[in-house]
Amino acid sequence: MRIIAGSAKGRTFEAPEGRSTRPTLDRVREAMFGMIQFDVENADVLDLFAGSGALGLEALSRGARHAVFCDSDRSAAKLVEKNLQKLGFADRAEVFCRDALDLLRSLADQKRRFSLVLLDPPYEGGLYEPVLKQLLELGLLRDGCIVILEHNYRSPVEAPSERFKAGKPHRYGDVGVTKFIYTGFDPLEET
Repeated sequence: MRIIAGSAKGRTFEAPEGRSTRPTLDRVREAMFGMIQFDVENADVLDLFAGSGALGLEALSRGARHAVFCDSDRSAAKLVEKNLQKLGFADRAEVFCRDALDLLRSLADQKRRFSLVLLDPPYEGGLYEPVLKQLLELGLLRDGCIVILEHNYRSPVEAPSERFKAGKPHRYGDVGVTKFIYTGFDPLEET
């Protein structure tokens, strides 16, 4: 796998072996970042279900300030750490080997908030709705936060609240990519 653009453009990184992780294809990753190309610089990024870390690594290469990576598979989390070291991004990132919903609660307790969320959960795991709801209910999103979601195109993902504006799903073979923008009230910005 390789970084598509930014400071690490063209540099390669490792993908997990086996079938438990499904890496985002270069053309899909390129399309995802085309949707948000002006929103990545200085972003605080959350890459859930990180796998190799391809999405978060791409964001860091394109100027994101900081990225939090999470994968429940120990070998995937170790691979993300290795890829961060190889590309020189380790000082701008944190890697957690935890259940995604558990990590979200922990991040909320720390009053962490994100301006860009990259989601690529297992297509058949039923995790889209609970993760989107948790992000919203736990106050993890800054006003204007962009959530990019990779999913099976035949199973479109609905916005869990009117506080998310959903774009039209884009199709890349069997892969769908949907962009959500959080536009709700942000109580922490009022203080």
